[in-house]
Amino acid sequence: MSPDVSASDEAYRQRFRAWLDAHGAAAPPRHVLEPQDDAAVARLRAWQGTLADAGYVGVTWPQEMGGRGGTPAQAVIVDQELEARGIAGPFDFIGIGMVGPTIMAHGSPEQQERHLAPLLRGEEFWCQLLSEPGAGSDLANVQTRARVQDDGTWLVNGQKVWTSFAQHAAWGILLARTDPTVAKHKGLTMFAVPMDAEGVTIRPLRQITGDAEFNEVFLDDLVLAPDAVVGAPGEGWKVALTMLGFERVAVGSGLHAVRLERLVAAIASDDDARSDRGLRIRLGQVASQLLALRHTSERVVQEIAEGRVPGPDAGLIKITSVLASLDACRFAVDALGSHALVDGEWGFQVSALPGVRSAGGTEEILRNLIGERHLGLPPEPRVPAPAPKTAVQSTPAAA
Repeated sequence: MSPDVSASDEAYRQRFRAWLDAHGAAAPPRHVLEPQDDAAVARLRAWQGTLADAGYVGVTWPQEMGGRGGTPAQAVIVDQELEARGIAGPFDFIGIGMVGPTIMAHGSPEQQERHLAPLLRGEEFWCQLLSEPGAGSDLANVQTRARVQDDGTWLVNGQKVWTSFAQHAAWGILLARTDPTVAKHKGLTMFAVPMDAEGVTIRPLRQITGDAEFNEVFLDDLVLAPDAVVGAPGEGWKVALTMLGFERVAVGSGLHAVRLERLVAAIASDDDARSDRGLRIRLGQVASQLLALRHTSERVVQEIAEGRVPGPDAGLIKITSVLASLDACRFAVDALGSHALVDGEWGFQVSALPGVRSAGGTEEILRNLIGERHLGLPPEPRVPAPAPKTAVQSTPAAA
């Protein structure tokens, strides 16, 4: 089920292995969910830069966009070899997996030249300023407002929430309402926002793990230049759909998936677990899910490299990734005993993964999208959208 591997791609694997032999000692270990402390982030950022300098980040990106123009098989090879050695991949999966492809699809040539190279090298991390307290699953309901001013700049006010990595990001990609008088899907615009700009306030949201991966972001009289628009004014929903398709692939493509080899090694090291027939059956069930995820991810990587934007079925990857990883972590704790919960790997993942179920769209929303748009099933009953607001007409004063 993996992409066809040519002789040149197999030679590519051998070159990458040799490169890892020479440089892998400096690599951070691979985790299902990466730690958020400053020292760990600095190490992951530096490692991303090392990978990028050698051409192992953005493998399938076009050369004119800063990538290597490689094959889908080569992209899979890089991930396979990193996974096999337990080595971290690029840390900024939001920038590389979501924002970068969106800028390639909708950004201006100037935006592509300005942002893509530092994004690949990890010099400038990105976050997504999408969800709001009243607009999570119903993203088109965002209420953050951006109003064009007489000089062409945009004045932005609103609040975003559940923003991953905002505390590390140099840039954010923002969905805001620019025309409240039209249907909600049509009055939106996407912007590139410098996260250190005046008017941007970032507040961490502490999770059960003790980390603050998510944040809430307040935008108070934020002024953006005319060239901050990604795409065109009023086309924000089109840009958002592109990014959401890439997001569901990135969230589920293995970045948050338990390494099957690590799970097998943990069980094999425990005599009682290894000899338990019931546990071996459960291991086979979990292994089949993780292997199915791996091969499905490889297929979608090939589709992206061929220039296709992931469709609703990409949500299957995200659903499978999180659910399979949750099953794997629970299985590890059941097999190894409650002491596994205090281990830095299994305990952290058991606590952190439930929150990932909402990233990239809740499971229920994704199942609806897959059923309606991919399988052609009847749509879920929905409350009719309210009529668009119209401007209030002023009545001339009586003479």
